[in-house]
Amino acid sequence: MNKDFLCLSDWSLADLEKIFALTTDLKAKQKAGIPHHVLAGKTLGMLFEKSSTRTRVSFEVGMFQLGGHALFLSSGNTQMGRGEPIKDTARCMARYVDGVMIRTFSQQAVEEFASFSTVPVINGLTDSYHPCQLMADLFTVSEHRQNYRELSYCWIGDGNNMANSWINAAAVFGFELRVATPQGYAPDTAVMKRAADAGARIHYTTDPREAARGADVLNTDVWASMGMEAEQQERAKAFVGYQINMELVQLAAPDCLVMHCLPAHRDEEITDEVMESKHAIIYDQAENRLHAQKAIMATLMS
Repeated sequence: MNKDFLCLSDWSLADLEKIFALTTDLKAKQKAGIPHHVLAGKTLGMLFEKSSTRTRVSFEVGMFQLGGHALFLSSGNTQMGRGEPIKDTARCMARYVDGVMIRTFSQQAVEEFASFSTVPVINGLTDSYHPCQLMADLFTVSEHRQNYRELSYCWIGDGNNMANSWINAAAVFGFELRVATPQGYAPDTAVMKRAADAGARIHYTTDPREAARGADVLNTDVWASMGMEAEQQERAKAFVGYQINMELVQLAAPDCLVMHCLPAHRDEEITDEVMESKHAIIYDQAENRLHAQKAIMATLMS
């Protein structure tokens, strides 16, 4: 297995399925109140350059449940915020902690940190990828549908880090994926090419209705991600018609599942009605961030 968890495409299907199996085991033990202190005495350093609710809480609580300790560090309050080279911070932190989780803007920065760190590094989110969220999402689908790799998945909205991560997942897990984005907001071209070279079954379109028709799983995210707030009004115009509403849900499979990684702008990219409907598994996703990330940490740090 790899030392780090930076991008799904770095990992094999077999190893990712081992993480799913461990997720199942750890979740069952947590629900049953069975101690599972596989990281007793170990510390996770958490570096945050972006704001967070679910990432911080799930990693911090997860380390506690695994018997370890999580240390929160805001980049603005570290020497990195004053210009210290990434390689210097990485080399020093690796002598203090047993693993590092980073939530930041640049994927290149996370990869550079990992290259100089002698302890595992986990990507808690960058502008390019959100692999921990994808593991929680797919695990959630597998809880609702045992044949999760045989389903058709649909991404509607911005070609952002989540869209890139779903494309990576389609290449690794082999499921069918349809991606609907407005003109000019397509996913990363390098990500799409890598998936195509791997033989991924992905269809790209600008028509959300085409993407949703008959799909088993509908997925979306905010139209303006963190750092893009200045583009909010411009994007709101560009994304007209890309809302997941009941009309779009009715085009999908009758028992379709609806997902959102949160936070959501209700009645913008997804309606309140859909979020509160029987199709939504959004809060199961949010809960499974805890369990999936515990499995990732246990895999890398134990």
